[in-house]
Amino acid sequence: MTVLIAGCGDLGTEVGLRLVALGQNVVGLRRNAGLLPAALTGQSVDLSRQRPEVPADTDLVIVAIAAGNPDPAVYRAAYVTGLANLLDALDAAQVTPRRFLMVSSTAVYDVNDGSTVDEETPANPGPGTDAILLEAEQLLRSRIPSAVVLRLGGIYGPGRERLIDQVRAGRATLAARDRLTNRIHRDDAAAMIVHLLCRAKAPDPLYLGVDSTPVPAAEVLAFLAAELGLQEPEIVETGSRRGGDKRVSNRRILETGFSFSYPSYREGYRAVLAGQAVRHP
Repeated sequence: MTVLIAGCGDLGTEVGLRLVALGQNVVGLRRNAGLLPAALTGQSVDLSRQRPEVPADTDLVIVAIAAGNPDPAVYRAAYVTGLANLLDALDAAQVTPRRFLMVSSTAVYDVNDGSTVDEETPANPGPGTDAILLEAEQLLRSRIPSAVVLRLGGIYGPGRERLIDQVRAGRATLAARDRLTNRIHRDDAAAMIVHLLCRAKAPDPLYLGVDSTPVPAAEVLAFLAAELGLQEPEIVETGSRRGGDKRVSNRRILETGFSFSYPSYREGYRAVLAGQAVRHP
């Protein structure tokens, strides 16, 4: 049986490698499949323009598409057109996967009052890219009602080190210093996807993927400065509403038995910093 990963970038590749380690055959779709590690079978395809070739024995499908930039036209091409081309390819191949999981974002909740958001909270995205994400979710639901949507918080980890870079530079840009941020380490996000696809019990239609520590972004910067032995950076507040101010609950995913390697930003960023030290001793 084959696992098909559409959008095999940083997160998708990590998921693929974990599934290969479990004995799965993984096919990864990305524009340049030559960038994939040898353990994954690559297929070069631009899903915004083409339908992929779907292996006849496809059992699991993961959509982990990432738009190249925040332009709404780019988002629509990636998330809506790309998903439609994948679904059409599955239909054309007469393939019905046993489980189908799509990665989305907690940005579909335009909540700005610091309140708690969970899977029962109605999505209310603002116009633009967040509304396009919800449109993609709705397209998937209309075509594959049993599909799972995993809305992830802000992903950080190896190669996703913007806050660390800002602390080193001594200047950080935040929407507001006291606004809550909900984060997840890349490795926990990948482990969560594997967990939901491989557990015996059928997953629920929706999960929120964040760690157990919602925190004001300024506290993360202060923590990183202390870990690096640097002064806290100058903070420039932009006043942007993007990302909102909310406390995202991970209760449902914890109730499935999932265990975080990095339950807070502290463990997660310490691992990232240790990795940097290894790469740049």
